Amino acid sequence: MNISKPEQRTLHALAQGGRIEHFKDEKGDIVEIECLNRDGWSPDDCTLAIFRKPRRRGLIMSREGGPYRITRDGLAAVRAQLD
Repeated sequence: MNISKPEQRTLHALAQGGRIEHFKDEKGDIVEIECLNRDGWSPDDCTLAIFRKPRRRGLIMSREGGPYRITRDGLAAVRAQLD
């Protein structure tokens, strides 16, 4: 599976215990996201466009309206990297 570098960095942060908080408008569409790693820092390269591709592929998922977290498929797709 082809995953871009910014997507890899985002998935790597999620694999280490991070989450993506999402904010919706009146229609229920996601209009803003906030990526947080396990330490509470926000990576610079996590944007709404970067968020949509792994979500569409099923690499990240939200349960019961909570924050988005990585799935088992996402863990299998992410490559190991140093911090």
